[in-house]
Amino acid sequence: MRLVLPNPYPLKSSDQRCLDIVSKPPNLIRNVRVQGTIFPAPNFNPIMDAQMLGGALQGFHCDKDMLINILTQRCNAQRLMIAEAYQSMYGRFALLLRIQPFEDSNLIISIINHNFIMFSYAEYSNNLQEDIYSETSGHFRDTLVNLVQGTREEGYTDPAMAAQDAMVLWEACQQKTGEHKTMLQMILCNKSYQQLWLVFQEFQNISGQDMVDAINECYDGYFQELLVAIVLCVRDKPAYFAYRLYSAIHDFGFHNKTVIRILIARSEIDLLTIRKRYKERYGKSLFHDIRNFASGHYKKALLAICAGDAEDY
Repeated sequence: MRLVLPNPYPLKSSDQRCLDIVSKPPNLIRNVRVQGTIFPAPNFNPIMDAQMLGGALQGFHCDKDMLINILTQRCNAQRLMIAEAYQSMYGRFALLLRIQPFEDSNLIISIINHNFIMFSYAEYSNNLQEDIYSETSGHFRDTLVNLVQGTREEGYTDPAMAAQDAMVLWEACQQKTGEHKTMLQMILCNKSYQQLWLVFQEFQNISGQDMVDAINECYDGYFQELLVAIVLCVRDKPAYFAYRLYSAIHDFGFHNKTVIRILIARSEIDLLTIRKRYKERYGKSLFHDIRNFASGHYKKALLAICAGDAEDY
């Protein structure tokens, strides 16, 4: 059965929020430190945490505050240890803020962070590459598989090769044959972020057009969305996720699944940096928008993961 991927967030550079990302260089070139909001808890005791969670879940009234206080203050590895201890104690498994296998269009975005996704998916004893190959098709599938293989170069730059690669990308946008799509995919998935930044600059010089604009004009569907996502993440991944969060909160009636996935998946990687980008670009903090658009203990849990600063209140 082929995976059906909804398309709630079309990425068009005509959207000013997307254009803001297009004009910025990538994190590594800007030498910006990225930082998460959740860290390993000191003096961690998974058995004690499992006992406290068990007590919180007993009876008719769940102690939600206790659940939030524990689960949002433990890193993913610690939550997995708590889940194992919980299962040993109570004979049932606790699903504690883990990233689930991807069944929707979040796969398109989150797969870019290769190491985290491979680790998370392995918890379910599934082969991510095989599942992608069986559930998707065409150049969209081939690009996802290429990303999963993790063959991207690290830190390598070659200005002369950048000019050649830019010409290949320009031809791929003009010809749009299967061979040209494959060459486009190979460059975007395998060149280092630093090298791709040079390639995008050369592309602009050759074509007089931004890479995102060219992709949007020449391709469509999930393949186009994935290519644009790669380009935007190369330029500034935290800014890209800030854009996704803003769209999920403001444009689509607080799209819960997208907000939850991004906050949890990026909480130990660069969520603090995402928060900074969010406030820089949209004027109000992520903490502020979650507080105003979510409610109840759900809001409290999201804000705990977000970890707002004093000025965000």
